[in-house]
Amino acid sequence: MLEKKAEDIKIIKVEQITTLTDYFVICSSGSEPQTKAIKDNIEKTLRKQGLKAFNREGLETSLDWVLIDYFDVVAQIFSKKARDYYDIERLWADGEITEIKES
Repeated sequence: MLEKKAEDIKIIKVEQITTLTDYFVICSSGSEPQTKAIKDNIEKTLRKQGLKAFNREGLETSLDWVLIDYFDVVAQIFSKKARDYYDIERLWADGEITEIKES
């Protein structure tokens, strides 16, 4: 995500509060081309490590929100507008939230 200039990256550890996944990794994107670039980079990077996405959502419509499901980790890329609307951090506030900063 950082390689493609994603913004406001957070990891939310939810393994103690849901059976959906262990972690959500979320970020914001400034445009549809950037969202696609972030998605492609995640898939390419993890494919090199032998991991293939179980499911993808949001690619058929506008790229306001894209989800890539790797079972234990679910990556979500939001437009800034969709991120504000869905307010994922509030929904999963009982999870442990870690903010990722550029180093």
